[in-house]
Parts: sequence; structure tokens; C-alpha cells
Amino acid sequence: MLENLKEEVYEANLMLPRLGIVAFTWGNVSGLDCETGRFVIKPSGVPYENMHPEDMVVVDPNGNVVEGELNPSSDTLTHMVLYRAFPGIRSVVHTHSSWAVSFAQAGVEIEPMGTTHADTFYGTVPVTPALTKEEIETAYEENTGRVIVRTFRERGIDPMAVPGVLVKQHGPFTWGTTTQKAVENAKVLDLVAEMNYHAMMLAHEDLHVPQHLLDKHYLRKHGTNAYYGQHH
Repeated sequence: MLENLKEEVYEANLMLPRLGIVAFTWGNVSGLDCETGRFVIKPSGVPYENMHPEDMVVVDPNGNVVEGELNPSSDTLTHMVLYRAFPGIRSVVHTHSSWAVSFAQAGVEIEPMGTTHADTFYGTVPVTPALTKEEIETAYEENTGRVIVRTFRERGIDPMAVPGVLVKQHGPFTWGTTTQKAVENAKVLDLVAEMNYHAMMLAHEDLHVPQHLLDKHYLRKHGTNAYYGQHH
């Protein structure tokens, strides 16, 4: 079942340690099959070097396992909530990459301070509120997804234009239209967090890029008039 998607999700998961954004088993990638609404996700707690494509777990739109001998990622219900709430996304990534986690733990948003950020995120990457004791004790993973969705809706943020978030006291989630793009967004998020940290240590002034520069860099790579890269 969904053998091609299993292979794709498997390869995307292997990219996480290669890119240096996970240690041990601290991360996962899922990919959505649009026709069935099912998604494929990494098995829980399995080292990347020990995984095989057939180990990937198929989950239905309600988060129930429909194929796979291993338990799915403990973050499966978070992925489920994001797929339901953000039409257009086809992959979700969660890591504990150190720079992004640092900002999440500090409750500091990743603001657009340069063109590296603007090429991928069309505005500030938000930090969610911390989950309450009740949210943690009742349906922790599902409520993690809900606090992400609530943050985007309350602040009027387009999840396709800002494909990432920091869950306070936890870490980053990113998404994209493909597994490769979602993983790329996870790496970019960690890089811009690191760049912002160093910029904030070096300067004591407003470091926001002007809106016209944010527009230029984001829109030259995204949208109908994009001109970055090769076009076929």
C-alpha cells in the first residue's frame, strides 16, 4: 500500500540526519496521499540507520494505523491535525534542531532580518503559546497541532506563505507541498534562527528587513510571477 510514498517518506527522513537537523531519533517526516487522505510517517523511536522503506507506517485521516508492523511516530496526531487544517500541504516535518529549539524554548519568534529568511518565509515565523496542563494531560500530540492551527488563524498567517512554526517549550514544525520541500523548510528555519541569534548579539537596533525587500525576495521565488531558478 502506497509503496511509492513509503519510499519517498523514507528518503525524506534520511535527509534529516544528513542535514544535521536531528540527533538520535529526534525527528520525523510524513507524506500525504491526496486521493485517500492517508499519510505515511516514520515509525516511532527507530534509528534512521536501521530503517527501511517497508518500515514506514500508513495512517488513515483519523490517525489510525492501517498498515505497518511498527508503531507510528508519537507526533502522528500533530501531523493529522495539520493536514486537516492546512489544505495544500503534502508533507509535515518535526525536528529538535538546536537553533530553532533555542528560539522555541525562549519564546522568541524568528523575524525576517534578511533575504535568506525572505526567500522562504513571507513574514515572521511565530511561536505558539505554551500548552496548558490540561492540554498536555488530555490529548498532548493532538493539542500540539491545535495550538499551531489556532496561532495561525488568530494571527491571520497564511501557512503556505509561512511554512513553519515554533511550539513554545518544544520545537519546530515545518511543512510543504512535497516531502523534499518540507525538509528544506526545516533546514532553512534552523539556519535563519542561527543567523538571527548572531545578528541579535552583534547589533542593538531594529533588524527587520523593509517590506519591499521581503516582497522582492519572497515573490521572486513564489507565485505566478516568480523568476528564480530554471523554468521548463
